[in-house]
Amino acid sequence: MSELTRRGLIGAGAAGAAAGAMPGVAAGKRKRGRRRRHADVVVVGAGLAGLTAARELRRAGKSVVVLEADRRPGGRVWNHPLGGGEASERGGTFVGPTQDHIIDLAKALGVGTFPTFNEGDNVAYIGGSRTEWSDTGPTGTAPPDPTILPELATTVMELDEMSKEVPVDAPWEAAKAREWDGQTLETWIRDNSATQRYRELVPLATRPIFGTEPRDLSLLFVLFYIAASGDETHAGTFERNFNTREGAQMFRLEGGSGAVVEKLAASLGRRLMLRHPVRRIHQRGGGVRVQTDKLVVKAKRVIVAVPPALAARIDYSPALPFERDQLTQRMGQGTLTKVAARYEKPFWREQGFNGTGLSDSGLVTATFDDSPKDGSPGIIFGFVGGDKAREYERMSKASRRSNVLAAFAQFWGDEAKNAEEFFDTRWPARRWNRGGPVGIHGPGSLLANGRALRAPVGRIHWASTETSTYWNGYMDGAVRSGERAAREVLDEL
Repeated sequence: MSELTRRGLIGAGAAGAAAGAMPGVAAGKRKRGRRRRHADVVVVGAGLAGLTAARELRRAGKSVVVLEADRRPGGRVWNHPLGGGEASERGGTFVGPTQDHIIDLAKALGVGTFPTFNEGDNVAYIGGSRTEWSDTGPTGTAPPDPTILPELATTVMELDEMSKEVPVDAPWEAAKAREWDGQTLETWIRDNSATQRYRELVPLATRPIFGTEPRDLSLLFVLFYIAASGDETHAGTFERNFNTREGAQMFRLEGGSGAVVEKLAASLGRRLMLRHPVRRIHQRGGGVRVQTDKLVVKAKRVIVAVPPALAARIDYSPALPFERDQLTQRMGQGTLTKVAARYEKPFWREQGFNGTGLSDSGLVTATFDDSPKDGSPGIIFGFVGGDKAREYERMSKASRRSNVLAAFAQFWGDEAKNAEEFFDTRWPARRWNRGGPVGIHGPGSLLANGRALRAPVGRIHWASTETSTYWNGYMDGAVRSGERAAREVLDEL
């Protein structure tokens, strides 16, 4: 996707110069040095949520302008080209059962799926000991450590049962919302587990899934997240969130997940304007005025399709209701970095491993095989989240590489240190992302301000995976949110 602008999508200057020819968008006179345009709807943000919303609006015959701050579209979906049309994903990667909205969208755009490589054993390096096992066993992706198995089974089952009491569209209305939102996952685990060893393993789930430590997470938010890991006819489960087999990591998208973004962006042509960060949204009379440094777009409605933490950086006139403002003040992004190494071939497969690893000792908490469909080249990526991501950020570039490859070597031997290429994506450090994979609710946030997540403010509508009722934090959630926001707007136009 980083090549997208060089393959035909226009940058900010070219976009502004050509926007007068934009179908359905009329050019106006200059005012205070800014060009002026008109459209039915402005979409702020060209991630999956914004691009999906724009697609739905155009299919309904409405004119659209999409304003993206970054030099590329995609948001937290971003391909790293490998050559030959293949790619590794720097951000969102997998799709799985009950994620039908992203799968159906990909299919409609001509992007197919293929199974994530999952033949052979998983590896864990925990407490200084190495364990190998098949995820076809009763513990799935979790290591079959007999000292923690009873607690693992009990707590996962209890969390799954508790999540059934949480409405995905209004978790703050759960009967025990006040009790659950008044504590963290860490405190609940402490009160419902017997061994320190088990408690120390919980970050192995929270760091890659949320980009946080258990102390940062409202228990109510975790229960909602579990409930959201399904669809209208399938209850969510923790296992579906974490597993590859029959879980959220079961499939990949041909050409990388960025292929979906590329096709959506290409279909917009000059309607998509890159390097146009929105500075101000002003509601007045019967419409909105959306302002960037070089452009003002007047429209009937606007969809702000960026994470709440970034939406908060826009100046709104009149000011937003305080509930919405307080929500965004308290809802920071997860702290997650993605690291990857390229090899001539996926040598771990020859050793009988599938590339999935878990560790409580090094920087990398979890790994997956991200090799192309034909297995060439070999790619392993890992998640560095929470406290580990903050530690990673303080290291030199050389230290980051050596430490990550050393972590890979714990799983698959010294051959893992001989990477042809190493690349990382430090999402918290990226100006127009500021973290990932999802916005985080700490204790009290959902109960106090959750109602403001999706509620339109006048002519302003909200999208982003953080606003989705199902698969919140995933690509499917982003697509769902874009579809929902587009429906809201169409109902008003």
